[in-house]
Amino acid sequence: MSGPRQVFVAVFDGVELLDVTGPAEVFTAASRLLGAGRRGYGVTLVAARTGPVVTAGGVQLVAEARFDEDAGEENAGELDTVVVPGALELAPDGARPVVDPEVVDWIVRVAPRCRRVASVCSGAHMLAAAGLLDGRRATTHWFTAERLAADHPAIDVDPDPIFIRSDRIWTGAGVSSGMDLALAMVAEDHGESVARTVARWLVMYLQRPGGQSQFSVPMSAPVVRHDRIRELQGWITENPGAELSVATLARRAHLSERHFARVFARELGMTPAAYVEASRVEAARRMLERSDDTLPVVAARCGFGSVESLYRTFRRRLGSTPGDYRHRFRLPTAG
Repeated sequence: MSGPRQVFVAVFDGVELLDVTGPAEVFTAASRLLGAGRRGYGVTLVAARTGPVVTAGGVQLVAEARFDEDAGEENAGELDTVVVPGALELAPDGARPVVDPEVVDWIVRVAPRCRRVASVCSGAHMLAAAGLLDGRRATTHWFTAERLAADHPAIDVDPDPIFIRSDRIWTGAGVSSGMDLALAMVAEDHGESVARTVARWLVMYLQRPGGQSQFSVPMSAPVVRHDRIRELQGWITENPGAELSVATLARRAHLSERHFARVFARELGMTPAAYVEASRVEAARRMLERSDDTLPVVAARCGFGSVESLYRTFRRRLGSTPGDYRHRFRLPTAG
């Protein structure tokens, strides 16, 4: 058996701690659980210089290797995976992603001879600066997605998914998504069963699929100040299959229909019908990802009334059919 797969994680002053430690913990946990008889991972932190690196939160990491060392040159198979975490810095126009030229130069040099390259969070901006994302679909933290698209028009930036894989280039969304991305890599290397075991060991949600949105409907909606509307949001989420007409919702909020519709639109920036539909789509997505329930059952439980209505709404909102969505994003634990 050859040695462990070598994972090199770039670090630099101001780096987001969880961007580094999240994926590293997944890979090291996988190694422990695989045991001596199977090929695990070796994780190395690499920086402009060896020694302490101060993260954004003030916690120090220790880099073991330098960018100017040709890590793995003597053994082309040693450098398996490169992970580039992100960071933000304050600027007169607000926070902006860090693009460290030493990191970018290192990516350009090592990317051609490793099996896969990944970014976490705003680290995508450094992959972009290295030219690795041109002509590809990629994601990043929602806060910097618009800037990535503006600075690099050759990239198809999708700010919604947890992570995106484009051949050997992987890009992840905000901080914690780096763990989902690393779990998907473990699944690629060792199978879904091992990835599930690692997730359980780390007490993680059992592997969010890459296409899952960075936001749930309540998270992506504006902050609601009206107590009755806020309570109603939770009730809609918990009861997608209930009667959710304006009349029903207005009664639950103890408001007249007319006043309710005005307050709801003012607080959430959308009509009650639009919010209900979005909530039902999210509920259906969860069922398709996590269960083997038939489409008629999914449609009924999520309030669509018929498979035809479920199909039309999925096509309009997600550009996919329910069946295609399940095929792409069904979690390994389903069934």
